[in-house]
Amino acid sequence: MLLTMTWAAERGIEIGPLFLRYYQILFFSGFLGGFYLMKRYFQKEGIKQETLDNLLIYTVLSTIVGARLGHVFFYDWAYYRLNISEIFMPWKGGLASHGAAVIIPLVLYYFAKKNLKTIHHNFLWLMDRVVICVALAGSLIRIGNYTNSEIYGDPVNHPTETVFFRPVLDYFDSYFSNVIDASKFNPTGEYLVSDSLNLPEYELIITPKPGVSIGTIQSVLELQMGPMFNSQNKDSRHLYIPKNSYFSPIGNNLYAISIYGIPRFPTQLFEAAGYLLIFIILFLLGENNQLTHRGRIFGLFLILVFGFRIGIEFLKANQKSFEATMNLNMGQILSIPLVLAGLYLLINSLRTNIRN
Repeated sequence: MLLTMTWAAERGIEIGPLFLRYYQILFFSGFLGGFYLMKRYFQKEGIKQETLDNLLIYTVLSTIVGARLGHVFFYDWAYYRLNISEIFMPWKGGLASHGAAVIIPLVLYYFAKKNLKTIHHNFLWLMDRVVICVALAGSLIRIGNYTNSEIYGDPVNHPTETVFFRPVLDYFDSYFSNVIDASKFNPTGEYLVSDSLNLPEYELIITPKPGVSIGTIQSVLELQMGPMFNSQNKDSRHLYIPKNSYFSPIGNNLYAISIYGIPRFPTQLFEAAGYLLIFIILFLLGENNQLTHRGRIFGLFLILVFGFRIGIEFLKANQKSFEATMNLNMGQILSIPLVLAGLYLLINSLRTNIRN
């Protein structure tokens, strides 16, 4: 039996004049949690607070810059080469974790040389501890991706299937706000079989703008709304409107129509759970004296996180159209060298342990 989850909530909350996205809150919560965990590691070694504060600044900046550059060069260079100024606007476009996976170690290598050499710790000592925090942050960030209705899975029927209506409501705001004052989706519990998928039925209820007639609403449905949503490709489509559909009055200036959602695999939540499990594994290994073997936790992190990433990507919708013709998508291709680097670190750590 299917239990379709429907996600149509706002992407954040308003606090006075500010609008804070849940993604932003979860993103920086990850850094906050990592800060307190690193504080625990630093206190054990007697490292001063100022060094930890500097580490937080280095890590935050390298994460944002690296993730932004990763998105620009790995996923959307065709656009950004024509819009160079937007590279420096991370609130426009996206972030890519593989970029952060490259830049963070480079920046922290410099940090370790500058700040840890005098206390007989090195880059691998630092990374073994930082990546435990990164795994926790990655889990929170994927929950943020879910609240943003992004990085979701392919259309599928599954006990955890989710219909993401937030992008549909954004389209309403962008293209139909002159005729639609308010809208909401109510599940009916019925399904339509289409292309081997059971599409959950919803009652779309709208309130027209004052002075807008039902005839105008119906015309917008037939000439604009239906063609727009029904022509979207499978990677970005969330709604199906059958032909010859009509709005019916249900009282109090409300009109309803039957539409169907596109159920998707909520890969964000499964990634969040996977990264949380990896965090627990690495943390427990660290508590079990594995942090004494330099590079071992770092290597395991790369193997587990990016090995898991290669697998979960098979369930995801393509983020960019160019990936449709690829056997492995960009996320999988970029994960392979990181897994290999992890294997090298792990094997080297084990060999060093045997020699000692």
